[in-house]
Amino acid sequence: MKFFVDTGDFKEIEELSDTGLLDGVTTNPSLVAKSGRDFKELIADICKVVAGPVSAEVAATDFDGMMREGERLAKIADNVVVKVPLTLDGLKACRHLSSAGIPVNVTLCFSPNQALLAAKVGAAYISPFIGRLDDINLEGMELIQHIRTIYDNYAFSTEILAASIRSPNHVTQAALAGADVATIPPAVIRKLADHPLTTVGLANFVKDWKATGQSIL
Repeated sequence: MKFFVDTGDFKEIEELSDTGLLDGVTTNPSLVAKSGRDFKELIADICKVVAGPVSAEVAATDFDGMMREGERLAKIADNVVVKVPLTLDGLKACRHLSSAGIPVNVTLCFSPNQALLAAKVGAAYISPFIGRLDDINLEGMELIQHIRTIYDNYAFSTEILAASIRSPNHVTQAALAGADVATIPPAVIRKLADHPLTTVGLANFVKDWKATGQSIL
């Protein structure tokens, strides 16, 4: 499964990119607002440090506006993926942008039918929001499973990008459900490497090595 980081914090992106774990980045208007940065400049900077896909979301909600903004965003860098909402206008924009060779991430997906429509119009990625479904007492991970089955039934090439991930358990469950990508907040990515037995084991190794009085250098 690919790991994207879901943030507009450039410093976080730089640090995580250096680990070699990142396959891409997703942003949205809320994350960009938190960054305080100029949107287009931020996307350009991210694309310089991350070789993989970088999702940049349109602000318009109508077809013509999404097309103009999407075409402008795609010119920032070759690895920009234009992000559009899962509305009829968004789906129409996805079809036109995809036909022009511009990859599209269709976001705010909450049902299998929505995911089916996105695949039919050529979306490169579909972003089902796991955590937000969990928030209203629905099974977010069940949506991933249903989309996986539908896409496999018809050999759709659209990648399932599990979004609104809140915990390491969400990452595990998304991987088991067959998500192609998980877009994860920086803090959760860091938690993936944590385990109390690893911490204790390392402390014991360090203590025992120090007792030998040896040096590798």
